[in-house]
Amino acid sequence: MIPALMPTYNRADLAFERGEGAWLWTTDGRRYLDFGAGIATSSIGHGHPHLTRTIAEQAAKVMHVSNLYRVPQAEQLAARHVAASFADSVFFCNSGAEANEGMVKAVRKYHAENGSPDRFGVICFEGAFHGRTLGMLSATGNEKYLAGFGPAVQGFTHVPFGNMNAVRDAITPGIGGIMIEPVQGEGGVRPADLRFLQELRAVCDEYGLLLALDEVQTGMGRSGKLWAHQWAGIEPDVMSAAKGIGGGFPLGAVMAKEKVAKHLKPGTHGTTYGGGPLACAAGNAVLDVILADGFLAQVDGIARKLWHGFLALQAANPDIIEDVRGAGLLLGLKLRPEFSNGDAQTAAVAEGLLTVAAGMNVLRVAPPLIIGEAEVDTALEMLERMCRRLRPSQAQAAAK
Repeated sequence: MIPALMPTYNRADLAFERGEGAWLWTTDGRRYLDFGAGIATSSIGHGHPHLTRTIAEQAAKVMHVSNLYRVPQAEQLAARHVAASFADSVFFCNSGAEANEGMVKAVRKYHAENGSPDRFGVICFEGAFHGRTLGMLSATGNEKYLAGFGPAVQGFTHVPFGNMNAVRDAITPGIGGIMIEPVQGEGGVRPADLRFLQELRAVCDEYGLLLALDEVQTGMGRSGKLWAHQWAGIEPDVMSAAKGIGGGFPLGAVMAKEKVAKHLKPGTHGTTYGGGPLACAAGNAVLDVILADGFLAQVDGIARKLWHGFLALQAANPDIIEDVRGAGLLLGLKLRPEFSNGDAQTAAVAEGLLTVAAGMNVLRVAPPLIIGEAEVDTALEMLERMCRRLRPSQAQAAAK
């Protein structure tokens, strides 16, 4: 018999009842160090006093009014994001997939309003992940995710990640934009070379294309800067954000320059829940923390410590760990083919550490941004013990 909760996930047999900082406790009292952060979402940790107090206070006032009326919390949050980024205007929604849908619509609308409605094509990259809607499954281009859902939505061309010659070859009269994650999260924690991002900006300017950045997972401080593209010294024309911007509360955003945003007039796009008082109160509380003096510098410093710790872990376990990759606090351990990331994830849980599997047999870590040196040291010790757990399984498999 099918369970009441639709079985669309392979869930670990863990149920958490409370959290504090980077730690979670299960209903039966076990404690885990959370280096997954709800897939890079609980950006300022669990139970953060400022965030939880802000949500409680706003919930006691008003949670939802719809976008038929002004929402002061959204106006404030948009103004703050504009002041801290390339954007001139912001649209709030509920999730990363929804933000990416809005971003692609913005690209298409821009060209239609500028007399080129046939320029609706978008160049995407192999290994990408942009969400689970039909449109974003098509932008992702992974046949496994598309299987059984009928024909893909037209308008998306996929080229190898990091290959500038392939990008140029894919530019036809029907292409209107290029869409890329600065670091492919689901696709194996693969960072785009900064020079490649700069070249994409240049080719968009050359051909009149819009550069659309998916910063759903890489943004909101995770790279050590507010937005990962800032490391390349470039600006997109439009960008999607979600996950960490609400600190765990559902919130997404489409951020755009005026030349793009001005075409999304009343009636062209919308959402019932997006940009509501409660979500935007949470978003403002998260910004209070992340934009505080010294916070991003601390994230960058801790991320570098974790990176060097991962390199040392690889050096000590070359039979298990093939590569270390990623940026900021979105890092991955690429495992050798003899070891699966699923087995590694299970072994890490047995040591009290929560991680997230990613493509290309990578074990991904994306801890809350508030971790300190003590949490990094503890996680590295747990990962070392994880490696020890994996070796007997290899020997048993060989014996069979």
